[in-house]
Amino acid sequence: MSGGGLRREIGFAGSALLSFNGIVGAGIFALPATLHLQFGAFSPWLFPVFGLLFLLIVLPFARLASLFPHSGGPVAYTAGFGRLVSFQVGWLYYLARATALAANANVFATYAASLWPPLGTAAGRAATILLLVGALTAINVVGIRRALRALDALTLLKALPLIGLAFWGLIAAASIPAPGPPPPLSTFEGAVLLLLYAFVGFENSTVPADETADPRRTIPRALIATVIATATIYFLIQLAYVSVMPAGAAPAAPLAAFAEALIGPAGALLLGGVALASVAGNIGSALTSTPRVTFALAGQGSLPRWFGAVSARFATPANSVLFMGLVVAALAVTGSFVWLAIVSTLARLVVYAVSIAALPRAAKGGAAMWATVVPGLAVCGWAAAQSKWPSWAMLAGALAAGLILYALARRQAGSSASAGTVSSIQPPPSNRSPS
Repeated sequence: MSGGGLRREIGFAGSALLSFNGIVGAGIFALPATLHLQFGAFSPWLFPVFGLLFLLIVLPFARLASLFPHSGGPVAYTAGFGRLVSFQVGWLYYLARATALAANANVFATYAASLWPPLGTAAGRAATILLLVGALTAINVVGIRRALRALDALTLLKALPLIGLAFWGLIAAASIPAPGPPPPLSTFEGAVLLLLYAFVGFENSTVPADETADPRRTIPRALIATVIATATIYFLIQLAYVSVMPAGAAPAAPLAAFAEALIGPAGALLLGGVALASVAGNIGSALTSTPRVTFALAGQGSLPRWFGAVSARFATPANSVLFMGLVVAALAVTGSFVWLAIVSTLARLVVYAVSIAALPRAAKGGAAMWATVVPGLAVCGWAAAQSKWPSWAMLAGALAAGLILYALARRQAGSSASAGTVSSIQPPPSNRSPS
C-alpha cells in the first residue's frame, strides 16, 4: 500500500489501458474522412510520422515518470518550479481534461440517440449524460480495481471491432493504394493540431502513480508501448478506409459509412455501439486519472485538504473523484464547455512543455538528457505556433483565472501551511536514477 492509504493496484496492463483509453476516444470516428480528403492515399502514413513526433514528447515524460513516483503527473513534475507554477499546470490540465470529457459526454449522448431516438430529446440527452458520468464516477469511487475492470471491458468492446474492421477492409479491398509523395510542409502544418490531438491523453497513466505498482518502471514502459500500439492501430484503420472508400467522399460518420460498406446496415449499427464503448472508455479513464491532480495539489497545500481525503473504505481519493464527476456533468449538461474547448489543445501543449522543461532540474544527463528535452520542447512549440489568436487569448484568461483560484486556495489552505504542513511532492535529488 502506498502512502495516504492508497493501494498500488495498477500494473503494466492497467497503466497501458489508462493511456490507451485516454488517447482513443471520439476522434478516431471522425478523423479518417478529413485526412482522406486532405491527404489522399498518403493519409495512413501520417500516423507513423506523427506517432514518431509525439514520441519526442512521450520520452521525456517517461523519464520524468521514472524520477517522480508520485500522484499528480505534470503537477508532480513541475513542483520544482514552485507551487504557483505547479498549480497553474494542474489547473490548465484539469481544465483541458474536464472540457474534453464534457464534449465526449455529449458525443456519447449523440451516438446513443442515433441508436434510440427518444434519447435525442433535451431530457433524454441530459439523462444519458448524467447516467453515464454518474456510473463511471461511482465505479471510480468504490475502487481503482473495479475501475480498471470496467476499462478492460470497454477496451475490448472498442479495440477488437476496430482492429477487426481494419483487417476485414484490407482483405476485402481490391488493392492497397500506394502512399505517393508526401504533401508540402505547409499542408502538414495545417493539420498538425488535428493529428497531434489524436495522441493526447497518453499522460493519463502518469497521474495515479501512488496507486501504480513499481511506478518507476511500469509507467515509462506503458507510455511508450501505448503510443506505438495506438499509432499502429490508427495506421491500419486509415489504410483500410482509403482502400475501401471512394476518394473525395466525406461522410459525416466516416467509420460508420466504412463499416456499412463492408457489412451493410448492420455495420453502421455495430460502429454506433463501438463508438459508445470508445467514448465511455475515454471518460472512464480520465475519471480514474484526472482526480489525482486535485489530490496531488491538496498534498502540496495548494488546495484545501478536503481534496486530499482518502476513503477509508475504498482506498480512493473519493472527494476528488466526486468533485470531478460533478464538474464534468455540469459542463456537459449545460453546454458551458463549448467556450472552453478553444483553449483545450493549447493548454495541453503548455502542460507538456512546462513538464518537459522541468526535466533538467530533476536529473543530470548531460547531452543525452538535453537530446530528449530539446526535441520535445520543439514539437510542443511547433504545434502551439499553429494555434490561432483566440486560443492564446483564452489561455491568458485561463492563467489569470488560475492566479485568482490559487490565491483563494492558498488563503483557505493557509492554516495547514502555517501548521508546518510539508508538500508531499518533492523534486528528487538531481543525481537520482530510476530504480
